[in-house]
Amino acid sequence: MTTIAVVSGGLGVPSSTRLLADRLASATADALGEVDLEVIELRPLAHSLADHLLTGFPTGELATAIETIREADGLIVVTPVFSASYSGLFKSFVDVLEPGLLDGKPVLIAATAGTSRHSLVLDHALRPLFSYLHAVVVPTGVFAASEDFGDISSGQLAERIQRAAGELAALVGKVDPTARRRRTVEDEFADPTPFAELLRNASDPGTAAPPTR
Repeated sequence: MTTIAVVSGGLGVPSSTRLLADRLASATADALGEVDLEVIELRPLAHSLADHLLTGFPTGELATAIETIREADGLIVVTPVFSASYSGLFKSFVDVLEPGLLDGKPVLIAATAGTSRHSLVLDHALRPLFSYLHAVVVPTGVFAASEDFGDISSGQLAERIQRAAGELAALVGKVDPTARRRRTVEDEFADPTPFAELLRNASDPGTAAPPTR
């Protein structure tokens, strides 16, 4: 079954960030059909994140959350905006993900804030962050200001949610999970060419690689 991990970086209870995350998850489930949604709330992981940043080892629920990200076929990530960027809690979670964990993984980015003046956070902060991590970010990001939640079930926000969810569903259906993992040093040495063969190829002009410019 297809698995979508939903990361909510909201700090309040209840949280507008979680509300948007739930709407995006529901729309994605409708687009995909049968799907397993795994919600990761970052607020309860704050202490574990601080410990991991100091020790380098995830424990308990944080370790489970990281494994959920690893196994997911796609991600929905939603953060509140602080100082014109993603929250520190959200960035801390991203910082503890090991290199290569998001390679080729489809990601839907979203953010919430008190005013629409922060809507550019999607393109100047979130999209570059996940592109750097080699994730495949869907074209449509979803931003919701406080006034948008009055028509979250209809209107322009609802349209953006449906469009972004459809894009994520389409990407999840096209990506081959076996092609996502980044090659490691262990991969390079898994099937080495024997040294004798390397010497033979080097001494035989007929097998040498042509010169390049």
